[in-house]
Amino acid sequence: MTSQVVSISASAADPRPVPPERTAPGSLALWRRAVAEALGTGLLVAIVVGSGIAAQNLSPDDVGLQLLENSLATTLGLAVLIAVLAPVSGAHFNPVVTVVDWFTGRWDGSGVRAGQGGVYIVAQLAGAIGGALLANAMFDVPVGLSANERATGPHLLAEVVATAGLVLVILGLLRSGRAAWIPASVGAYIGAAYWFTSSTSFANPAVTVGRMFSDTFAGIAPQSVLPFVAAQVAGGALGVLITAMLYPRVEAGAMDRP
Repeated sequence: MTSQVVSISASAADPRPVPPERTAPGSLALWRRAVAEALGTGLLVAIVVGSGIAAQNLSPDDVGLQLLENSLATTLGLAVLIAVLAPVSGAHFNPVVTVVDWFTGRWDGSGVRAGQGGVYIVAQLAGAIGGALLANAMFDVPVGLSANERATGPHLLAEVVATAGLVLVILGLLRSGRAAWIPASVGAYIGAAYWFTSSTSFANPAVTVGRMFSDTFAGIAPQSVLPFVAAQVAGGALGVLITAMLYPRVEAGAMDRP
């Protein structure tokens, strides 16, 4: 999955031949990929939390405007991070995406191996926590756990929907030979899901854990984290099932179609 993202993105940007080591993240040292996952997830959480704090400061009396500011920053930032770091690690930034990559690629070797996936997930969690702490420090916000309880029935249903949609976007584009669209499409989907889901679309266990460490607009209370993660895992599984129904296999020549 990840190698397809990188090779298509690279060829779209530059028609010249690309060295093999730049087209397949799996060929790079695992520590480099882990650093990319930690950095990307950390910057993503810094964008989410930092823009949330900025939105609170800029628009203290308008929650709708705060959400708009927060979602725009996340949409743009996530798209850029995926485009920049996909050549290194595949730009998962999300344990659900990593598990899906392993699960869907386990037969043909296109996904991460189980041990590599474990390293990715640890890096993502560490990066997410670091990103929240960085955002707090940049805005001089005291470090503390969030008091923002979110684990209601509608919020958990929203996380199932948001995560299923995210997985469908990624796998659908990969299996239809349009991997170059992933950075913009994933950013746009998450930005839209801020608005059409009641949970504001966390859709990511690492981001959920990271946001626990910021008692701000973007935070989530510790007691809400496990229910959110469970809903996200369920959503990831649902996304794989939907993809299997819509895209049962990668057709020969699909990579060459527009």
